Amino acid sequence: MPLVVIGLSHHSAPVTVRERFAFTEARIPATLQLLRDSGLVSEAVILSTCNRVELYAVTAMEARAAFPALQDFLVKCHDYRDPLTDELYTLSEPHSLEHLFKVAAGLDSMVLGETEIFGQLKKAYDLALQHKHSGGRLNKAFQKAFNVAKHIRTETNIQRGSISVGSVAVELAEKIFTKLNDHQVMVIGAGDTSEKTARSLLSRGAHSIIVSNRSHERAVELAKELGGRAVHFDDWAGEFSKIDIVISSTSAPHYVLDRAKLEPLMKLRKNRPLLIIDIAVPRDIEPEVNFLDNVYLYNIDDLQAIANDYLKERQKEIVLCEQIIREKARALLGSGPEPSSFASPRPAFGHE
Repeated sequence: MPLVVIGLSHHSAPVTVRERFAFTEARIPATLQLLRDSGLVSEAVILSTCNRVELYAVTAMEARAAFPALQDFLVKCHDYRDPLTDELYTLSEPHSLEHLFKVAAGLDSMVLGETEIFGQLKKAYDLALQHKHSGGRLNKAFQKAFNVAKHIRTETNIQRGSISVGSVAVELAEKIFTKLNDHQVMVIGAGDTSEKTARSLLSRGAHSIIVSNRSHERAVELAKELGGRAVHFDDWAGEFSKIDIVISSTSAPHYVLDRAKLEPLMKLRKNRPLLIIDIAVPRDIEPEVNFLDNVYLYNIDDLQAIANDYLKERQKEIVLCEQIIREKARALLGSGPEPSSFASPRPAFGHE
């Protein structure tokens, strides 16, 4: 039975669409159970991040029939009633397997070669495995994907330069403020992405970090690790007169900050600029706040422009990485031998 993929990502759909298809982690096991009970698939994994929502599945149906049925399932899951054109993509073997390998290796990411997606993919797979929604076919494919991703990181220079959404967010902050010294930062949401972003800000000279999270215990824990301080989630607005940069990445299903709430807070800032980087999907910050004077709001899609700068630095590595992935996928599908080494075709770097 073939492995198929259906999904949408930052390549095919803007954040306004992606956020409507996003799954919370708590909802995924029940959704996978519902999908398997429908008889459409025998195994399935759902990957839902700020940049993509993808369903990896094993089905006995022909792809021609499976894809419309799986699209209908996803649309109904989210009660999505707007027309879809090219937002959703579908892949069957061998392209589905190659895509999985590319995602694991960070080759399909907004920031080429970033490593966060590896952990997100592993977590998605472990969740399906834990609830017995992944079987022999997907187990073999995902384990191979993790192996290929590690191979690519050791055999290529695909990770040169900035390699995470968090570090790109820091690049943006430096473009606004030039230097981060003496600037105070608030992190709303104490998840992995927020933590990595906060560490990057501190490493670039940020003066102090304030952490706010719905779980105050987690906020205190992270603030202690970062040498900052924690504030209760209901009290973070009171800090706006002091801060210069906000990094927001909560799992809230609605806006945590809108124009009506921010406008009176800006008066306390005496016209000092405020940079807000919203890396949450669904978005945490109402887009309307961007119309306020001295407010600079950027969402996850806005980071793409910075990521594209790094793409140029890695173009030489893409050919090598895709060669590795094609040959690894072909070997897994049994249509060719797996090479023992990929060192020989690798071009030399740093000598142009």
